[in-house]
Order: sequence, then C-alpha cells, then structure tokens
Amino acid sequence: MPRATPAVLSVRVSPDERALLEAAADQARTNLSDFIRRRAIEAAEADLLERRVVTIPGKDWAKFEAWASAPAKEARALRKLAKTRPLWQK
Repeated sequence: MPRATPAVLSVRVSPDERALLEAAADQARTNLSDFIRRRAIEAAEADLLERRVVTIPGKDWAKFEAWASAPAKEARALRKLAKTRPLWQK
C-alpha cells in the first residue's frame, strides 16, 4: 500500500504556549512537531471513544437490530479469566 504524503497542519500558539510545548517535547525526548502530532492524535482518539451518542445509518439499522437481538456468544477465554483469582488475592 503506498504511503500518503504528510499534510502540513498549521497551528497558532502564544509564545508561552510554545515554550510549554517545547519543554514537554524535550522531556519526552522528541521534537516539537512529533510531540504535538502524537498528543493531538491521542486526544482525538480519546474524544471519539468518549462519544455518548452513536449514529447508525438507516440502511444499517436492521443489521444492528439483528446483532443486538442475537443471543450472546460464549467467550471461553472470558469464562476462564472469570475463574482465575486476581493477583492481589494470591
């Protein structure tokens, strides 16, 4: 699969904000660009995972209802895990 060309994203910050970001990047032992990119992606993923409202397109609604109404499938690994004593109780 060919790799996409990185796109430039410009963000305006105050001098104090830049100094803070540079200090954090230094502590993380990375450059400012990589630090900001990594943290922005982490924040975006967290925001998307915390969504409280899920939108299901109308064309997929019947498929969703069938999945939600289907009987639960047994997960053997979860059953085994449930029978294991936690490490702090050993």
